Amino acid sequence: MEKANILSILRASNTVFSFREILLASGETTTNLLKRRLNYYVKKGELYSIRRGFYAKDKNYDKLELATKIYTPAYVSFETVLRQAGMIFQYYERIFVASYLTREISVDNQLYQYKKIKNTILTNSAGIETKDNYSIASPERAFLDILYLNKNYYFDNLGPLNWDKVFELLLIYGNKRMEKVVKQIFDYYNKTK
Repeated sequence: MEKANILSILRASNTVFSFREILLASGETTTNLLKRRLNYYVKKGELYSIRRGFYAKDKNYDKLELATKIYTPAYVSFETVLRQAGMIFQYYERIFVASYLTREISVDNQLYQYKKIKNTILTNSAGIETKDNYSIASPERAFLDILYLNKNYYFDNLGPLNWDKVFELLLIYGNKRMEKVVKQIFDYYNKTK
């Protein structure tokens, strides 16, 4: 990988690059040679090594983008999305991600909480947006993801939800218990509104 190749990678809109992405973009065939060259660019300060196999242009990379690249397929969901939408008021320092496994890791002083969701749900793109080089659940999808794992979750504000979308997305879960819980929450919300 020549200097021109590394600079073209750095010009991409991504802020985080996996080793595999760099390998494909560079056209390099020898992984050991590419690793040595990447280490050289890290030492020169042209790349920032986030963790083994992940690099950024600098320390100001998008943590949500990294969250979805560590374990793929994955998308940002749960409390992270609900907090942004104003549906819960509790602040969480960790980033919550739907994935194929359950794991908590710390990278560069940031906690990432991966929660396992069934593959048929995880790979269904309904209610998932691609935004700034990562995938993120809509508030409706994050609401349902939470209820999929925790039927007794407390929400501070259900006002931001589009209930038509909630009932439309509910079908991808194929879960009778969830359908019952969502109906109860909807009925209670309409009574108190």
